[in-house]
Amino acid sequence: MIHGVSIHPLQIIPDERGQVMHMLRNDAPHFQQFGEIYFSMVYPGVVKGWHLHKRMTMNYAVPVGMIKLVLYDDRQESPTRGEIMELFIGESNYVLVTIPPGIWNGFKGIGVKPALVANCATIPHDPEEIVRMDPFNNPIPYDWGLRHR
Repeated sequence: MIHGVSIHPLQIIPDERGQVMHMLRNDAPHFQQFGEIYFSMVYPGVVKGWHLHKRMTMNYAVPVGMIKLVLYDDRQESPTRGEIMELFIGESNYVLVTIPPGIWNGFKGIGVKPALVANCATIPHDPEEIVRMDPFNNPIPYDWGLRHR
């Protein structure tokens, strides 16, 4: 685990009409504040990353499809500096991942259908507080290729 990152199981309530999928409540112990909610669609095999937020805490959930979420800790003061965290989240593992500021992150659509990533961010999007890097040409020691384990 990367210091400051947390994973919270989420509830799915199914019935014969469909299902309700919880994400985040303002009375949850891990809720900080509300800035905005946005959704990102990612197609299978596509990588969206790397990016880092200077002030925003992200709360990711994937109600549709599956992604490989990868985090890299490059924070100078962090006890987990240099560590990589790889998570597979979505319909088969419905969780909320809370990512504090200063952590590089990216995700790749996996499976056979597009994935919908929801982010309940602590501040509204501000292009001045985000840093981006090419997902394939950067100093982060991670390969986005498919691994047959």
